[in-house]
Amino acid sequence: MKTIAARDLRKMRDADEEFLLVNTLPADKFQQTKIPGAVNIPQDASDFVTRVEQQVGGKNRTVVVYCASAQCDSSTRGADKLQNAGFTSVYDFADGYEGWQQINKEKEGGRKAKEDATLKR
Repeated sequence: MKTIAARDLRKMRDADEEFLLVNTLPADKFQQTKIPGAVNIPQDASDFVTRVEQQVGGKNRTVVVYCASAQCDSSTRGADKLQNAGFTSVYDFADGYEGWQQINKEKEGGRKAKEDATLKR
């Protein structure tokens, strides 16, 4: 199974690469763990694979699955289901929402430091 790091996911988004970002948690957890642009398809739903395929438009399209954090295995189970169903480009964003939050804090922190340095000139 392929995994993807937060920085690489950000690069994919910044480059406007085509992929489907799937939050694999139950619907009641989605709003608290939503990455912009993600859809919620719980991995434990009986129609998980069908719903992902309908959203992405085929099994050869890129799908990135995630859940709350590195301690959550929902995305790993979802990625396994997709691979077993014949999807060819599946990534598990194992750090999940917490990893996404961290990379955004680092980016914002870097921007703030750059702005502060500019102001000091």
